[in-house]
Amino acid sequence: MHPWKLTLRLIVQAGLWLGIMAALLFGAAGNWRWPEGWAFLAIFAAGSAVLCIWLLKRDPALLAERLKPVVQKDQPLWDRVFIIGVVIFWCVWFFLMGLDAGRWHTVAVPVWLEIVGGGMIVVGFLAIMPVFTANSFAAPVVRIQSERKQRVIANGPYRIVRHPMYAVSMLYMFGIPLLLGSAYGLIGAALIMLAMARRAVLEERTLQHDLDGYADYMTRVRYRLVPRVW
Repeated sequence: MHPWKLTLRLIVQAGLWLGIMAALLFGAAGNWRWPEGWAFLAIFAAGSAVLCIWLLKRDPALLAERLKPVVQKDQPLWDRVFIIGVVIFWCVWFFLMGLDAGRWHTVAVPVWLEIVGGGMIVVGFLAIMPVFTANSFAAPVVRIQSERKQRVIANGPYRIVRHPMYAVSMLYMFGIPLLLGSAYGLIGAALIMLAMARRAVLEERTLQHDLDGYADYMTRVRYRLVPRVW
């Protein structure tokens, strides 16, 4: 894809997604003067911009892959269902966090813990970079990228766990509700991570069957998400 087309697609998709999250959060909270909500959007927008500009220069093929539709023709049916379910749940999650933090005030999250949550999001964005550096095939959907001659990746963070992208996502999944000050958001984050753990298992079955060398890789790297745990 031509760089300017890729850049335009990136701007449109990022702007649309930020707009949806802002509408869900502030619409549910009923307060446009919500500092934590604006702090989250600022961190997320800045982190996404830095990450995408970095990818645009370093690995535009990976960026193009990540900007493709979340439902694709060569994607397993179970993953299509999973992705659609996660998108729906993500929207409900953000709306619930807006209600909880803006109207219900279920818990009083101290400022220092909100700062910790914001830091977790920042660290999460930074920690994604080594994953993308090691794996140019880190697409958001489960499919074998035969047109790009996909191969098993066993270097960088993939020497430690088999799904470092999922492991890193735990940082910002739990950082978001901490920053926003939502107890229900933490429950939602836990549910998302459980769903992603299940997806990791199903993804491995696909990779074992369709990607040469992946079964051997699994014998060398024992843990999926957390070393010495699982």
